[in-house]
Amino acid sequence: MQSMLSASPSTRAAERRRTLAVAFAGFSAFLGLYVTQPLLPLFEHLFRAGKATVSLTLTASTLGVAIAAPLIGSVADRLGRKRVIVGSAGLLTLATFLSATATGLGTLIFWRFFQGLFTPGVFAVTVAYVQEEWAGGAVGRALSIYVTGTVIGGFTGRIVSGLVATHWNWRWAFAATGAMVGLSTLVLQSWLPRERRFAGPARGQSLASGAAGHLRNPPLVATFAVGFGVLFSLVATFTYVTFHLAGAPFHLSPMAISLLFCTYLFGAAVTPPCGHIIDRYGQRAALALAMGTGVAGMLLTLLPSLWAVIAGLALCCSGVFVAQAASTSFIGMIAGTHKALAVGLYVTCYYIGGSAGAELPGFLWRFGGWPSCVALVILVQLLTIAVTRVFWDVRTGGRLEAYPMEG
Repeated sequence: MQSMLSASPSTRAAERRRTLAVAFAGFSAFLGLYVTQPLLPLFEHLFRAGKATVSLTLTASTLGVAIAAPLIGSVADRLGRKRVIVGSAGLLTLATFLSATATGLGTLIFWRFFQGLFTPGVFAVTVAYVQEEWAGGAVGRALSIYVTGTVIGGFTGRIVSGLVATHWNWRWAFAATGAMVGLSTLVLQSWLPRERRFAGPARGQSLASGAAGHLRNPPLVATFAVGFGVLFSLVATFTYVTFHLAGAPFHLSPMAISLLFCTYLFGAAVTPPCGHIIDRYGQRAALALAMGTGVAGMLLTLLPSLWAVIAGLALCCSGVFVAQAASTSFIGMIAGTHKALAVGLYVTCYYIGGSAGAELPGFLWRFGGWPSCVALVILVQLLTIAVTRVFWDVRTGGRLEAYPMEG
């Protein structure tokens, strides 16, 4: 901090640009990942398809993330951090614009998959870049700015898509999102310096042996299962509540539905102060409390009141975000070696959970509508608590680093 204060104006300006570039990386990565969420009832009508079918526009993108996440690290090791971040952002821009040209639901799902495939090249490599390029305590500040960018990006994408689709056309929603990702790419190219401290992987390290070791670690495998349950809960809730609110007795428009994602901001604000719960009582207790809060929120959404649904969604967001902080920080305690690989495997399971959450409730909807989806989400939340009660037997002390992955 002292060195920053004594630095020249040009050095301080360069540091501000570098920090803002990290925020733009988080913003662009999550801007389009869930952009179709408020549009699903509209797609159901336009494409004359079922709920589970139109939800494939979400499943495809999260599945793309799950596939690419554990592989992108080795690509960045070979090509360099900035090159992969900027290149992935450029490809993400292209895939987003191509989504706007889709001639049918199948084509849209195809391009959505590529949106997901290019996303980890931005968010995962940016986290690695920050951890390597920022010194000491400045890492936490830089990552907090990055996380703010991811939250604003995910929120903006949903709001913009609902607003644009209501007043113009769903294709323009993708065009607007693509333009914002494209502008962010230009910022990254201009303001993000090339990496200077990256040393490359150490010789003799085997990813295969590291992965095998992780899969023989029961608490770590349980944490992967927790990641699955965390994003399953969030995506299932916010995907199928859109159908619930588009129908009787609410009849909300795509724009009104998109405004419900303002509850994300409440969850993002609540999560940091809850860190002391993890510090004092440990990850297992914090996750049980967080998922219990999510269960209470899900029950509130069953009431025939829009304000009750909004309150329930706010509780769900808060619970999921705190659970995410608890589970990712637990990885640092139990992974041992190959921690980056452990995080990659966690991200894969996390986004597979998101893919399942976007799809499986659609089949239950046929039999029981929104209440059946609520029952499934609550079941997953309770099973997640049960997994931690059995396998998370390590006591914690002190604040641990959480790996940011916006939902």
